[in-house]
Parts: sequence; structure tokens; C-alpha cells
Amino acid sequence: MPLHIVLVEPEIPANTGNIARTCAATGTHLHLVRPLGFRTDDATLKRAGLDYWHAVNIHYHDSFAEVQQKYSDSRFFFATTKADKKYTEFSFQEHDFFVFGKETRGLPEDLINANRSTCMRMPMTDEVRSLNLSNSAAIIVYEALRQLDFPGLE
Repeated sequence: MPLHIVLVEPEIPANTGNIARTCAATGTHLHLVRPLGFRTDDATLKRAGLDYWHAVNIHYHDSFAEVQQKYSDSRFFFATTKADKKYTEFSFQEHDFFVFGKETRGLPEDLINANRSTCMRMPMTDEVRSLNLSNSAAIIVYEALRQLDFPGLE
């Protein structure tokens, strides 16, 4: 019953490493869409994921379109500060995909515009532009797991 996190062109290895650790702890699959802003043998990436890399189901893709095509029967939700709905307004299901953009720019506008109905945001003060990518991914995955009653987790 895996959930899926998709990182579209992530730039900071420590964020990806932290997200990989969350994926290992929750059984969530991690999808990385190239180009990546780091090498996958980067020491910061490895350090952030600690010794849990063996427990991460990681998939590499050359484009987000490739992800959508490969998993065309799945539901995709897009995390963006430009969404109208909060992440808590959605009912998540097994096999859902949660899509996050690069740290400096977020998701591309065309992707947001094409998927407005499944775009979600996290409430925050107007003094902050956005949350850290790895924190955002953890918040959303754990909300989905909470809704599903934490299947397979103790």
C-alpha cells in the first residue's frame, strides 16, 4: 500500500536525504525527477539519509510526464504555496502521489495550472514564503498515513 513522494528537480541533497529517511520510516516510495541539483553519491545526501538507504524504494525519472505516464491510473496531488485548498481538505487513498517542486522555485506554473483541483498548500504566516521541502513532505505523508490509520506502521 505504498504512498509516493515525487521530487521534481530537487536541488539540495540534505532535503532529499531527509525525505528518503521519512520514506524509509513509512514505506513510502521516493521518485526523483531529473535533472537533480546534486550527485546521488553526494556525502550530504548520504549523511541525511543515515544508514536507511537500503530501506528506501527509490525510482529515477527523466521527466514528470514519464512519472504520470507510468502511473496513469494513480492520483497526483501537488504541493504549492499557490494552491487555494489546504492539504487537510483532501481525502487521501493508498497509492496516492505527492508532488513537490524544487526548493528555489517550487513546481512549474504550467503543472500547477493544469492540476489546480489537486493542488494543496500548508497554512503559514504571510511573513514566510514557504516551509522547508523535507518538512513539507513529512507533514503531508503523515497526514495521508493518519487518514489511512497508519497501515503497516507501529
